Amino acid sequence: MTTPADRADRGKAARKRVPRTAHALWLPSVDRLDPVAVLERQGRDRLPELLPLRYGRMIASPFSFLRGAAAVMAADLAAQPHTGLTVQLCGDAHLLNFGVYASPERSLLFDVNDFDETFPGPFEWDVKRLAASIAVAARDNGQSETQARAAVLGAVGAYRISIRRLARLGELAVWYERIEADSLLPLVRSAQRRRRVESSLTRARRRTSLQVLGKLTEEAGGRRRIIHDPPLLEPACASDMASLRKIFSDYRSTLSEERRILLDRYRFVDAARKVVGVGSVGLRCFIVLLAGRDGEDPLFLQIKEARKAVLEEHLPTGPYVHPGHRVVAGQRLLQAASDIFLGWMTGPQGRAFYWRQLRDMKGSADVAGMTATGLLEYGRMCGTALARAHARSGDRVAIAGYLGTADTFDRAVTDFAQRYDQTVADHAALAAAVEAGVVSATREA
Repeated sequence: MTTPADRADRGKAARKRVPRTAHALWLPSVDRLDPVAVLERQGRDRLPELLPLRYGRMIASPFSFLRGAAAVMAADLAAQPHTGLTVQLCGDAHLLNFGVYASPERSLLFDVNDFDETFPGPFEWDVKRLAASIAVAARDNGQSETQARAAVLGAVGAYRISIRRLARLGELAVWYERIEADSLLPLVRSAQRRRRVESSLTRARRRTSLQVLGKLTEEAGGRRRIIHDPPLLEPACASDMASLRKIFSDYRSTLSEERRILLDRYRFVDAARKVVGVGSVGLRCFIVLLAGRDGEDPLFLQIKEARKAVLEEHLPTGPYVHPGHRVVAGQRLLQAASDIFLGWMTGPQGRAFYWRQLRDMKGSADVAGMTATGLLEYGRMCGTALARAHARSGDRVAIAGYLGTADTFDRAVTDFAQRYDQTVADHAALAAAVEAGVVSATREA
């Protein structure tokens, strides 16, 4: 039997392949692909009428570009040596892919909350993506390089300290580990910021299907319908509506038996196509309105197209053939508790989809409005949450052995994040392509 000491030694041995100080390096490879070409390749099978909206959102700022350019950074990370210490990666662990949501027991949790790109890979790729996003956000917010460095260092340090703590716990203790949203308040030092966080949590608790009912629907001809707000929200056409009704039963079959019984108590009312996120714009995404006991008992589900993860072309084959299954399984593995309506299925033309609740007390931070202190505190929260997710899915003892007690890894990844100014350059390249008419972009008001 492999002992904890053996596992820790395995992690320490990985330092010979990739010394912790080596993570500080960043130099674009000589054959690095043009970032605009990478984005255009991603867009080939997306809804073409929505691509200008995607590019318009990405050119808003370097941080917005980073949100939509997971494929670009994945290729950059893959060009570097890696530790071989594998976890289930989020795959797109930037600051806005963390947030609060409701557990099935109705507790408000803080965790990773986006899994479109989840895939098994080296743990440091998620850490570097998070670190780079903090550095870019700090610059976007007008903070100094010293302040940016402190925020990144805080996040990576929180990751290392959390992994080392979890490495000392038993398997069930790690599995049941969770971050209650209310437990974050004592970590917020500023009284003013603590009040803002409390207000954000209060708003998140109100973000339920009943709240969405009043915001996204209207009465029309005596029936409840989803509003028309093109191009962000458009009624599903007749063929889409027929397909959604047909594939509903396939989705139902991926739920556990007791959840099928619950779902069967709702009836299909209406559906619409919805635009979401930045990197996801152009993917096929719908929302479905269901009614339970009566019209005032709604359930909104989101059906989102799942594609091949951006990491897949750089890593060995993963365990799931179906992209929707990959997303759902990755979310269930990484999150402390997951949406009871998570499921997947295959739709028209063989396209893969996954289903989840549209809003279930979900909320995210206002990164653009954060002070340097706020970004430091929030980065630490994200680093802690990422460590908890990785500890469930990978060998936390080996990773802890690799990281060690010193802050060598923390400082190296922070150096990387500050040197990875590629995001700024790539954002400028996309803006130049828009200016030159190479790609079209629609700016939102």
